[in-house]
Amino acid sequence: MTDDAIKPHWQGHRDRLRTKLLKRGAEALDDYEVLEVLLFAFIPRRDVKPIAKALLARFGSLSAILASPSKDLVEVSGIGDTVAAYLKTVNELHHRSGREEISKRPIISSWSALMAYVRQALQHEGREQFRVMFLDRKNQLIADEVMGHGTVDHAPVYPREIARRALELQASSIILVHNHPSGDTTPSRADIDMTRHIMDALDPLEITVHDHLIAGTGGVTSFKSSGLI
Repeated sequence: MTDDAIKPHWQGHRDRLRTKLLKRGAEALDDYEVLEVLLFAFIPRRDVKPIAKALLARFGSLSAILASPSKDLVEVSGIGDTVAAYLKTVNELHHRSGREEISKRPIISSWSALMAYVRQALQHEGREQFRVMFLDRKNQLIADEVMGHGTVDHAPVYPREIARRALELQASSIILVHNHPSGDTTPSRADIDMTRHIMDALDPLEITVHDHLIAGTGGVTSFKSSGLI
């Protein structure tokens, strides 16, 4: 009996998929196939195609899989704590690489990278999260900090705390960012009023609010582009 004859059926599939990736590029792979290739490294001795398809069926997209909490990932058959930890690490690598892109040059001149970073960071958050991006005089990122966690439809925000932190960091301007877990990124009346309160608190300090971005599965809405700032 030859070695090929005693190979498990999924081994040949792995070889073919790797060859497809290397010869034709990752863009030639379907979403579940990209996920399979990733799982090859994490689950070395098992057919991972059913696991990849189960993950997509459960969470709906690659970005949602990577953004999901470990406790939800391990509910999928074949995913244990170790594989969940690896998937979360991949998500963190993606997040940090996005932050590097917007840290290398003035944010105002790399707006598309900023929008991609904000969407990746927040579109699948199950609770509202309010963040502030603090910028220096050259509009380069000093810090991106979470200033409030909340429920599915509200995150507490304290303008004086934002002002205090901006002074500590010697920020010249800020960009406000939060998410709508519903997926609808339309600014609410409360969002508009809260933005105005923050601007009023920062105006005497000569700290500018460049924009307020709302992220969700539907995309990212800019207050500035919408004429709200």
